[in-house]
Amino acid sequence: MKHKILLVALLATLALESTAQTFTKDGQPDINTITTAVPLLMIGPDARAGGLGDGGVASSPDVNSMHWNAAKYSRIKDDMGFSFNYTPWLRNLVNDINLAYVSFYKRIDKVSTVGATLRYFSLGEIQFTDEYGESLGIYKPNEWAVDAAYSRILTEKLSLAVTGRFIYSNLGQGQYGTGIDMSPGTSVAADFSLYWEDEVNWFVSTPATFAWGINISNIGQKISYSKSNLQSDFIPTNFRIGPRLTLDLDDYNSISFQLDVNKLLVPTPPIYDSTDNADGSRSIAKGMDPDVSVIQGMIQSWYDAPGGFSEELREFSFAFGTEYWYTDVLALRGGFYYEDLTKGNRKYATLGVGLRYNVFGLDFSYLIPVTTDQNPLQNTLRFSLIFNLDKMGKSVTTPAK
Repeated sequence: MKHKILLVALLATLALESTAQTFTKDGQPDINTITTAVPLLMIGPDARAGGLGDGGVASSPDVNSMHWNAAKYSRIKDDMGFSFNYTPWLRNLVNDINLAYVSFYKRIDKVSTVGATLRYFSLGEIQFTDEYGESLGIYKPNEWAVDAAYSRILTEKLSLAVTGRFIYSNLGQGQYGTGIDMSPGTSVAADFSLYWEDEVNWFVSTPATFAWGINISNIGQKISYSKSNLQSDFIPTNFRIGPRLTLDLDDYNSISFQLDVNKLLVPTPPIYDSTDNADGSRSIAKGMDPDVSVIQGMIQSWYDAPGGFSEELREFSFAFGTEYWYTDVLALRGGFYYEDLTKGNRKYATLGVGLRYNVFGLDFSYLIPVTTDQNPLQNTLRFSLIFNLDKMGKSVTTPAK
């Protein structure tokens, strides 16, 4: 069957990774990206992080910390908050793909905080056709995930969080194609994260705060889109780590610098022999078998690249960000995201602005590709509306840092 949804799903995935795989004359991998199901789980959902180069594992805690590092929730200053985030996605290619993200947190006591989020990704209207080009109707494929997290202060400086996640991906809308009954894919996953923060006296006359964070996200079962479960795909298990340094320039001005380092913890595609075996399969010439369990895939992802250690290094991506605040009212942000040419080639700068007034907050970010080719992420905008519910009622004593 000819399903237009395959094209749209490819466009959505293209924003995160390329599916091409080519090799140089000496047999070494040239372009060898890692693909997963439900790539929406890796899309930064909020405008603040969007202005910081799509990084936030160690940024100061806020209501949208769930995606980046839920351990930050227990260090948040206020008692309760809510946000709504909206991103028109891939508008340079299509006009009806959207990502919406709702988040909420509530402090339980001085050391514990809970949070919850809902992420909804719409692929717009898709017209399905049969093999003769006859219309089978118009459908609206979608994906969503719901999260819940518990964050707790372990020591004066260190916090821990555990997050649970349910994932639903309905791309086929029950259609039948290539001999397979397509059905919605579901999965469950977990995140484990740490956040460390302390005031430091590294500079003579400038108070400073240093923080670092670690988040291993989307540790969960593979997902399948067929009722027979003949084929299942990895979800994007990801390792994220990075530091932040904040300088309090005076009573009114502060500036932060941060770095996120990312690596997908799923198998790297191997290089196969050019000739088929008697049973139609192909032997692996370089690399390792990607058809393994989730835990084995996480382990071997550190050493399974067919190009060896140099290719493993190319699988790391980097997000740099800086944020300036004036009296906790106005924020200006800038960032840069880098991914190797052979692993997706996402390279873009970001700009952002934030405003806070009493109960309300507004964040906005804009993405600027730096590659010369036509980029599906071009002109990406993100919007966040934040409500500090703590200021609507009685606040609680915040924990000491």
